[in-house]
This record gives sequence, C-alpha cells and structure tokens, in this order.
Amino acid sequence: QVQLVESGGGLVQPGGSLRLSCATSGFTFSDETMTWVRQRPGQGFQWISWINKKEDTNYHNSVKGRFTISRDNTKRTVYLQMNNLKPDDTTVYYCVRSTGTKGQGTQVTVSS
Repeated sequence: QVQLVESGGGLVQPGGSLRLSCATSGFTFSDETMTWVRQRPGQGFQWISWINKKEDTNYHNSVKGRFTISRDNTKRTVYLQMNNLKPDDTTVYYCVRSTGTKGQGTQVTVSS
C-alpha cells in the first residue's frame, strides 16, 4: 500500500524556519522523482520543488534561495527545509510522487 505522510508543519514567525518531512512506503522510493506542492484555500496546487533520483533539484521562483529539498533513500523520506519564511508561505504543503499520489498534507502558518 502506497503511503506518504507529511510532518513538520506548524506556526512560525516571519523570518523563521521549518523542516518538513515526507515519509513514504509502498513503492520504490529511490527511483522516484518527489515533489513538494502547496495549495492555498480556493486555489489550485502550486509546484514548489522537486528532486529526482539523481538528486537533481528545481525550485519555483517564489521559494528559490529560501527552500531546500533533499532526500534520504535509506529512510525513504524527502525533506523540505524552509528558511526566511514569509506570511505568503502560509498554507498546506504536500509531497507528491511521480504518479500524482500525495499525502494528507501538513499546515504551515507564518504569522507574528
């Protein structure tokens, strides 16, 4: 059974940091490109970052220089280190495998 479980969200002040994790099971994680997306209320999903099996990475312009994606194949986990967070980063974050399957999401709230 394929599972993706995000964690690490929370409330942080502007300029703060969070590290999101996405633990996976049920598929060959090391072969997959993994993507982080976010969805604001009433809006579609916004691609944030991806990392492929060679550990090539790419970032949306809105997070470039602030967020870092990484993976640990031994733990079957993908991470998103988020620094210098802004109120506009507030929303639910999801990890997504190449088939489109995603987890339940984790809420990030950036507020003073």
